[in-house]
Amino acid sequence: MGRFLDFYRISAPSGTEVPQDRCPGRYRKLRLQCFTAATLGYSLYYVCRTSLNVMKQPVIDSGFLSAGELGLVGACLYWSYAIGKFVNGFLADRSNIKRFMATGLAVSVVANAVMGILGFAGSAAGLSGAVLTVCFAVMWGVNGWAQSMGASPAIVSLSRWFPLRTRGTYYGIFSASHNLGEGLSFIFVSLAVSAAGWQWGFFSAAAAGIIGVLLIVFFLHDTPESKGLPSIEKLSGESAREQDPCPDEPGKRPEFAEDAGNVQKAVLKNPGVWILALASAFMYMSRYAINEWGMFFLQKVKGFSLHEAALIIAVNTVMGIIGTVISGYVSDKAFKGDRRFPAFAAGVLESVALALFLYGGDGWFVNILAMSLFGIAIGVLIAFLGGLMAVDLVPRKATGAAIGIVGLASYAAAGLMNVISGWLIDGQAVKDAAGEIVDYDFTYVSAFWIGAAVISFLLPVLNWRRKPSM
Repeated sequence: MGRFLDFYRISAPSGTEVPQDRCPGRYRKLRLQCFTAATLGYSLYYVCRTSLNVMKQPVIDSGFLSAGELGLVGACLYWSYAIGKFVNGFLADRSNIKRFMATGLAVSVVANAVMGILGFAGSAAGLSGAVLTVCFAVMWGVNGWAQSMGASPAIVSLSRWFPLRTRGTYYGIFSASHNLGEGLSFIFVSLAVSAAGWQWGFFSAAAAGIIGVLLIVFFLHDTPESKGLPSIEKLSGESAREQDPCPDEPGKRPEFAEDAGNVQKAVLKNPGVWILALASAFMYMSRYAINEWGMFFLQKVKGFSLHEAALIIAVNTVMGIIGTVISGYVSDKAFKGDRRFPAFAAGVLESVALALFLYGGDGWFVNILAMSLFGIAIGVLIAFLGGLMAVDLVPRKATGAAIGIVGLASYAAAGLMNVISGWLIDGQAVKDAAGEIVDYDFTYVSAFWIGAAVISFLLPVLNWRRKPSM
């Protein structure tokens, strides 16, 4: 057990130091590798997380599972993810982020492959809906826990390798990994489903995950000290606004556990972090309403084919990349690190775009416009409400803890949204005399989604007088 824990502990400083004249070049190279591996690796995490979203309509039409059963299965991922993100956020602050992140994605790859096998086996054996729901729910819950090992180590890597003055810029670019992964999933998983059947969607996601594991293993690095470099504070010339947690003695492990533990406890008592976590929770309800049910809505209400619906939803994810990339840079440069006003404006835009998508008709232009605006707004909000504004309120040592709290609330809410949405969609379905579903009424569920979006941009106003922590 001790060796197992040692494998995942934060790396000891290297016994060999990089010569001072080579430090800048070596640092820039390793930092770029870390950033690239964290961003692309986490995007492939997302492919393994959102694969089921693409398959909802063919799964329901095949009679394999109903909308309500799929809602419960999806909720299991989010609830296990919520708990896991809270726990793993605290662990990531003290962990070897390369090994931690690679392990999670490897387990997610296995979970997707098993889901594909279960799909074939369940269809062949003619198992009941209850048995299939339990089997899918358990395995998708395992996937949720594995997925919770991705975001925190990736974001901790930004804290370990980047100075405070550019954190918003790089965090914004990193946050595009969400949208990139969703876009890859909606496009390529849908192609696999269209070509070979919905079960193959899981196998295509697993293949993408394997690529992600390799990227993380070869290009993500734990700490500058483990590579023979000085601490990030010394590398960047950053004024010491917080005590350097890493000792200078070569070969000594920087455990600083007691100090980090005290800081993490203080984060738990910080009301500003919890306000942002609640705001993020409502934002995730509206965000995942589109990711989970948007394709189904387009197919059943607006008459688009599977591939057409996938392309429209993919616009949301592609435009989200623009939102996330510009969010951190604009807030760092134009607003001097103040995220409040751009976050509020993005929240208003998200609500308007969601209403346009739900009530704007079935034309290509209006739906693409709605998803473009929604994607840009959600891209900004993922970066701000989904992490950066909470990270700004806490010391560097507690980055993972802040992300864990926000993640706990966000994904618990996403799971609740999935269950409620499934119940509302099934409950308002239009049936013929034989009891067969012939149409779907999205009136109530649409009001639920828009209400969540509005609440999400109003809550952060309560935090407007709070100052960032150093």
